[in-house]
Amino acid sequence: MTIITELGLRELARQVAQRTLTAEAVARAFIERIEAQEASLHAWQYFNADQVLEQARRIDAANVAMGALAGVPVGVKDVMDTADMPSTYGSPIYAGHRPVFDAAVVAKARALGGVMMGKTVTTEFATFKPGPTVNPRSPSASQPHTPGGSSSGSAAAVASGMVPIAFATQTAASIVRPAAFCGVVGYKPTFGTLPTVGVKPLSPSLDTIGALGRCVDDVAFFVGALADREFAIDATYAPRVGICRTPHWDVATEASRAVLAEAARLLEAGGAVVADARLPDVCDGLADAQAGIMSYEAAAAFSPEWQTRPDGLSAPFRTVLNTGAALGGVRFAQLQDAAEQGRREVTRLFDQFDVLIAPSAAGEAPAGLDSTGDPLFGRMWTLLGNPCVHVPVGVGPGGLPVGVTLIGPRWRDDVVLAAAERLERAARARGA
Repeated sequence: MTIITELGLRELARQVAQRTLTAEAVARAFIERIEAQEASLHAWQYFNADQVLEQARRIDAANVAMGALAGVPVGVKDVMDTADMPSTYGSPIYAGHRPVFDAAVVAKARALGGVMMGKTVTTEFATFKPGPTVNPRSPSASQPHTPGGSSSGSAAAVASGMVPIAFATQTAASIVRPAAFCGVVGYKPTFGTLPTVGVKPLSPSLDTIGALGRCVDDVAFFVGALADREFAIDATYAPRVGICRTPHWDVATEASRAVLAEAARLLEAGGAVVADARLPDVCDGLADAQAGIMSYEAAAAFSPEWQTRPDGLSAPFRTVLNTGAALGGVRFAQLQDAAEQGRREVTRLFDQFDVLIAPSAAGEAPAGLDSTGDPLFGRMWTLLGNPCVHVPVGVGPGGLPVGVTLIGPRWRDDVVLAAAERLERAARARGA
């Protein structure tokens, strides 16, 4: 008997396209999962079961060939515009806001047959002020842990089985960190792979759309469909892997360090050539450069809200905007120049290695919901624009997930996805 909620994305879409499954049956299976868990997890900013079923029935009734995402249930992060659902961007300023058009990637997902299940909770404007979402991996309901941010609801929805795939965005670490904390796969493509039109901008030179999913193949299939690419994952591919401890190794916990070593061991046991990778000296300052660029561009992007509704902005976000406004254009240009230098020098590192592996976060998800955790380990990779895939590898002393980020050369997402799937298979075979 087919258990709909356990099907991979490719198989699910294939069965709906061939009409051995209906989009409505798929939608009902995931609606049941949402209704059973939402009261405790708070992953959804907006969810309407009747609206979901109406979408699914339209797909089933269409007398046309179905698209690549036929019947696939998709969570939509609430920084993305949707014409048929409110888009609040995690802010009371935009309560009830209804855009005229879908974001470009949402429109594309619908055109390919995807079913938009609702809007997942985001932190305020995809920055620091958390929403109410609880990490589904928290060992005890009495002591909730953060799911990470800013793609909090998307990560929790995937980790709990409410949806098989969800949109996420990353400006600092908002795909990788929630993937790490919730024990799911997070894929941040090469910067510019997917269009950000219709996504509330935070920092246009950094904002990147990606996905959170249950496995590497699901995120590769989903993003590939949206980008009109087929990411061919070669199961026999044995990459040259560089162990990258990053400039922030002193912040990594023992759990994070142990998982990085275990990931290297698993890859090497599977035939990869593994060696230490030394980052160029310019990388030492790139996390700070990312933070400066993000705050400067945010101050410009949110000038209307800052001038007209400052009372609606949280204190942490006002701090970001004030910091950016004080930076100045000369310093901004210097930071962008440092980023360009970093891209040139890190590109040379990929002459020696096919992929790098690095910590995804300092360690396990912190307890409590007042913070979504430190984005430190993701900042540099987002600034550089390289494709990143988080893969769960183990658990920490608190019983929560810990994993690693695999980083590939820009525009060679197929390479990093292949290495990530190789690590994922090895970790599952070992019992991660």
